Amino acid sequence: MTTVNAFNRLTLLELAKRRDPDGSSAVIAEVLHDDNPIIQDAPFVEANQATSHKMTRRLSLPTGTWRRINQGVAASASQTIQVIEPLAMLEAYSTPDKALVDMSPDPKAFRMSEAVAFIEGMSQTLASTIFYGNSAANPEQFDGLAPRMASLDPDGLVVSASGSGNDVTSIYIVQWGANRVFLAYPKGHPAAGVEHRDLGEDTVHDADGNPFQAYRDHFRIYCGLAVKDSRCIARVANIETAGTSNIFDEDKLIAVLNRMPNSGAGATIYVNGTIKTQMEIALKDKANVNFTTDNGLGGIPMLRFRGIAVKKCDAILNTETAIS
Repeated sequence: MTTVNAFNRLTLLELAKRRDPDGSSAVIAEVLHDDNPIIQDAPFVEANQATSHKMTRRLSLPTGTWRRINQGVAASASQTIQVIEPLAMLEAYSTPDKALVDMSPDPKAFRMSEAVAFIEGMSQTLASTIFYGNSAANPEQFDGLAPRMASLDPDGLVVSASGSGNDVTSIYIVQWGANRVFLAYPKGHPAAGVEHRDLGEDTVHDADGNPFQAYRDHFRIYCGLAVKDSRCIARVANIETAGTSNIFDEDKLIAVLNRMPNSGAGATIYVNGTIKTQMEIALKDKANVNFTTDNGLGGIPMLRFRGIAVKKCDAILNTETAIS
């Protein structure tokens, strides 16, 4: 028996708000839309298992032996380690009352407007999880970028901008690819990304167990973040979001890029609006040689740092807690 919560239901008031004065369906301004291009950037790769993806990483290489005449060569071999990345399930149902939908001047458009909202909301949840998912705190999630880089490595791929407290943000750098970093979806699963199924009319029940007819739509995303090469993710953390000290430092970003494979070639830099604003202000300085801009897709200017694309992701918080 399907039970629905009245507080999470579409109402007659909501129906009225979705009508224009002439009685036609209103065009909804999607003011809650977020910019999260990381979802479009991440390649989806079919996992080799139903609920996880098993990968093998190289740990060491044979070094060889310098030898003399009549002197033997020491035995050597490479070493590997297996890493298992779990997959997670994000699902939602839309169950508007059939009577309510049928009152709409365009029932199909009414249902589609609600489907668009579900897809946007779940996409925002996925983007947030790519950055901040934490399976230790929430076992049903996969681990995102921040928990994987939760400790500083001053000579490595996680460095600090020296900020403190719980009002800092980070820059995240990712080199996407099937042998680098990707989103894995279950083996044999028919779809990658957000899947939408129209389940048609169904009988559902209110909180008191009383039945009524509703239209049902099912939305789901099955995936996990797979980091096959741990050198392909980097973070400049502890960036203050206000004031004039401990803010974005170009030197920190240069340092971590040069520690990534091929000095970060093919990477994408993800920042929030606060940091992108600071970067674009730096672009105005004609003496700055690190930032450039060019026409990206659709003629939209693309900010670049030393030739690497910089993209704004609204999922990146200004309220991260400083790491050490």
